[in-house]
Amino acid sequence: MQVKLIEVNQVNDTLAEMVALFRVELRSYKGIVSKLNIEAGREEMEEYLSAKFPVYAALVDGEYAGYVVCRVDSEVVWVESIFVKEEYRRHGVATALHSKAEEIAASYGDDTVYNYVHPNNHRMIEFLRKRGYTVLNLIEIRKPYKDEKLTQTIAVGEHEFDYWLLRGQLWITYGYRKDPEDKTKWIIDEEAA
Repeated sequence: MQVKLIEVNQVNDTLAEMVALFRVELRSYKGIVSKLNIEAGREEMEEYLSAKFPVYAALVDGEYAGYVVCRVDSEVVWVESIFVKEEYRRHGVATALHSKAEEIAASYGDDTVYNYVHPNNHRMIEFLRKRGYTVLNLIEIRKPYKDEKLTQTIAVGEHEFDYWLLRGQLWITYGYRKDPEDKTKWIIDEEAA
């Protein structure tokens, strides 16, 4: 399967649908079931393009298979979003798209890109680990939602945080349980990183 990358300069129906599919998938990591909103996908991609974000689509046999949106901030490249249609996953499409983001970073003299990843997006975390991305760079912290049931805590260094667990499992780079019998506490081993 040969993957061809093209720079995106305008939104078409297929690209708008992929953005909408990406948003549905992201919401699923939060336990939210949502409907496909292709018009919102079109608007989102138009915003990226009008902001001059580098956007590339992957084609396989002439069909759209995925896309990557990069944001360049002070010569630092962020993967704003990367998505591959289900039927093209595990065929090198995400690798080709992410490699393009790394190529953009290299053009600024950097050897890494920064990736936003939802903690329940296990496939993306594993994909990035295989590509050498193992440094936890930042933590997103928020107040609990009203009536939110927080089921676990995570310790990062000397700090402990509540965590909402989806699908009964949690996976953290270099994570281990302090006490194997305690199903609520996870520790990130800073020395292992």
